[in-house]
Parts: sequence; C-alpha cells; structure tokens
Amino acid sequence: MSLWLLLPATLASAQSDDPWFEVDALNPGLAAAPEWLDRSTPRATMESLLRSARTDPEALSRAHLLDLSDLDPQEQPASGPRLARELVTVIERRAVLDWGQILDRPDALNARQTSSSATAGMKRRSLLVWEIELDGIPVAIRLDRIKPADSDPVWVISRQTVQKIPALYEAYGPSHYERLLPDSLREHAFWRLMWWEVFGLPLLALLAALAGQGTAVTLRRVGRHATRRITTAAFRAARTPMVLAAVALVLAIGTQTVFVFSGRLNTVLTPLIAACFVTAALMLIVNVVEVILDQITGFDEMDLTRQQFDEARTRATRIAAVRRILVIIVFLFGFGIVLASANLFRTYGFSLLASAGALTLILGYAARTILTNILASLQIALNQSARIGDRVVYRDALCHVERINFTYVQLRDWDGTRLVVPVSEFASTTFENWTLKEPEMLRVLKFKLAPEVDIDRLRACFEEVLDTLDQADLDDLDKSAVRVTGQDAYGIDVWFMVPCRDPNSSWDTACLAREALIAHLARIEKEDRVAIFPDVAPPVDPNPPKSAAA
Repeated sequence: MSLWLLLPATLASAQSDDPWFEVDALNPGLAAAPEWLDRSTPRATMESLLRSARTDPEALSRAHLLDLSDLDPQEQPASGPRLARELVTVIERRAVLDWGQILDRPDALNARQTSSSATAGMKRRSLLVWEIELDGIPVAIRLDRIKPADSDPVWVISRQTVQKIPALYEAYGPSHYERLLPDSLREHAFWRLMWWEVFGLPLLALLAALAGQGTAVTLRRVGRHATRRITTAAFRAARTPMVLAAVALVLAIGTQTVFVFSGRLNTVLTPLIAACFVTAALMLIVNVVEVILDQITGFDEMDLTRQQFDEARTRATRIAAVRRILVIIVFLFGFGIVLASANLFRTYGFSLLASAGALTLILGYAARTILTNILASLQIALNQSARIGDRVVYRDALCHVERINFTYVQLRDWDGTRLVVPVSEFASTTFENWTLKEPEMLRVLKFKLAPEVDIDRLRACFEEVLDTLDQADLDDLDKSAVRVTGQDAYGIDVWFMVPCRDPNSSWDTACLAREALIAHLARIEKEDRVAIFPDVAPPVDPNPPKSAAA
C-alpha cells in the first residue's frame, strides 16, 4: 500500500526534472506552425528569427518563435509578428550574439564545459542569449524550451522577454530622425550595417572633431581675459579634458539620441564614449589638483637648491609622490569604469579567459619597463634618497634634481644643460647626494707639489686664502686642514680641505679657493725663488699622428 502512495510523488518528481516547461497549449491564437519552421534547438530558433526578418519582414511565421502566453489569443495574430519584428530590431542594434554560446542541441547540453562548471552535464530548459540595459536594469533576452500537451518541445523566446519588447523597442528602435530618412538609406549595406550608418559615422566623427576644436578655441580665448594667475592655470588645465568631453558628448548624442546604431558599432562606440568621458573627468580632477597644489606650495617661485629651503625640498618630493599615487588610483578607477561599460567583454569573455595566460605575458612584457620606472619613482619619492632641489653627482656630472616624473628624473647640470635619466636606471646607479642629511661638507683641492716645499708655509698660505672667501659660504674653519697624502717620482700629493656650509654653493667656493691658492703659491715661488710646482715634462705619445705631407 505504501508503494502505491509513493508512486504519484515519484512521478511528479520525475516530471519536474524534465528539461522543458509544460503548458496546455503554445500560442493558441495562432494558426499551426509551418512544418519548415525549425524550433528544435536554441540556435535554430534564433537563426529562424533573424533570417525571417531579412527574407520576409511581414512573415507571420516568426510569431511562432515567441511565447505569447501573456497576450489574449485574439491579439496574438496581430501582435506576434510586430513583437518579433521589434525584437529583431533591438537585437541587431544592441546585441552582438556569440553563436558559440547559443547551443545547437535540443537539450541545450554544453558538452564542452569542464566538470567544475555549475551546469556541466545538465540538460537546459532556459538559455540566456544576451542582456540589454533598460533604465539601468539589465533585461534578459532568454530562450525557453516549451512542451505543449499535444506536441514535441520547442525553443521560443521566453514570455518574460516578450513582456519587455515594447519598452526595449521604444528605447532602442529607430529614432524620429531615422524614420525621416529615405528607405534606400535604411536598407542593409554590408557587415549587417545600414547605409545611413556607413555614411553617418564618418560625418559624426567629423562633427565631433569640429566640436572639440571649437571648445579648445573658446577656452583659449576666454583664458586670455583671465587676470589672475590661478585662473589662467585653471583654464590651461581644463582645456584638454573639456575637448575630450565635447567630443564624447557629440558622439553620445549622435549614437544614442539622434540615431541608434547597430550592435556591432555600438559594441565599440559605447566603451569608446565611456573612455572619453572617464578620461576627461579624471584628467580634470588631476589637473585641477595639481594647479591647486602648485598655488598653495609656490615651489615654482622658490630656488629649492638653496640651503634654507631644505624642508621645502622634502615637502615638494612628498607632494610629487602623492601626485603619482593619485594618478595611479585615478587610472585604475577609470579603467574599471570603462571595462564595466564595455559589452565587448561579455561577447568575447570566454575567448579572453582562454587566452588570459598568453595575454598576461604579452602585456606584462610590454609594460615591464613602464611599471618598473613608476615603482622606482615612487621608491625615490618615498624614501627621500633624492629630493627635488638636491645637489647630486651622477656619473661624474654635478647636477640639481629638478623633477622626479613617472618614467624619468630630470637633472640640471652646473652649466644649465638637462640630463634626462630613466628612473629605474637612476635608482639602480650609485650617486652622491651632497644635500642628504648633513649638508656641511669638505671640498678637497688636490695639488701635486715639489718635494722640497715648506708644508708650514702652505698651511699659513691656505689660512690666508680662507680669510679672503665669503665666510657665509664656509663652515667651521677648524675643520680645514692641509695633508700630505702621498708621493712619487714627480712630487708630493697635498690636499687642501675647504669646509663648506652649503653643498649648492660648495663647488663655486672650491673654485674660488683653488684660484686664490694657485695665485698665492705662484707669488711665493716668485718671491722666495723656491720651486713649488714640480718641473715635469708632459708625457711623450708613443704613436704620434702622421703629418699630412707624409
């Protein structure tokens, strides 16, 4: 007895597991579906829907490709073909179908899925084809497998999707301006594009370029009338972002309001327009922040190489690091927005995932130098190994650090020339920082003198030289010294140590000390008739150049 009681429950459970939705009748208001209409698989249904629109736009047969259960049977013959035609228009304008994901099996079982997939080995009775955004909410274009009581199961557009067709067509169907075009321009040309799209896209691009040029000219003229420096700088900073915004605005109005382009073009234009808007907004934020920081700090009006601006050098370097971090955050944020708005990745998502390893290697190899330089610039700015305004000796060149950019360090040589060094190379090369920590330093003047020179007389002479120099440039004179550091057949090596207070002026101070010291030594040699400098003949070149006559 218990077995008979369990039998109905078992049958009901087995029935619920069938890969279709059972109904009493499918579209009872329509005549019988023609035998040639293929609805056996999801791909066959979509192919029949799109092909019937091209071969016979008024065909009544395509109404059988929709689940019209929510319509009164008397309305189905009139409304069914119209809804199918509107759906085809929306799909062509807003979707790029991935036919590889629209399965060509009656049970919609994906045999290519891995065992880790949630639907691996499962027979499907509903299949998502695409999603189209409507008022900020995605609307699913979905196929359902329906089995009427008296016939075999078939695949049709789900009734939930059919409910949304009028609203989708109102949003993405032909605009008022498109309906005014001649019928010849509304015919299909190639690549599933209409003739008005072929001719209209270049014209729209030209109009966007003219709008950008007009915006740049207007901002330039308005900026000339600005009286304050910060206002002029703000107009200059906003020029490029406003040009990008004007171009994106014209493209957005032309492709989403005045006309509605097909899905193939929309897949490219939508992320492009989003990228322009995001780039313009983020560039405006970064540029305005930099203008404000420049006005607050006033570093451009300071000579950061001077000793009294030691704190300002540290502050300028830290602000430069904050700018870099801000730019990186802004870039990542904008990149995420653009990716979120790009339907392209939904279409080719599986292909990208399949080639993610190779793509990562290619992008990583191509961007390795840029990423290395960016990280190195942040490292320098954060650890303060070289600050803006510091005096450094880089590869025997005496320079000031002018700028620490993302990819290069700009150094100003003592003669005014600029050295542009990649940040990674600068950070990995040993250099002398004369300003770091204790700015006081000893400049050593090295002389080769005669062995019989009077060292005590040299010390007295050196003290006289130090007295003639500007004492504001000198440190504690007790640090000065005269030392004999070596000798050879030519003479003795004598070092004169000049204590300097500011490394930025120490080079000039050492030059003045050397000039005065040479003059004093020459005077002593002349007055006392004692050899100060060794009498050494220049070395003979073993391979002298041949004369022209020879």
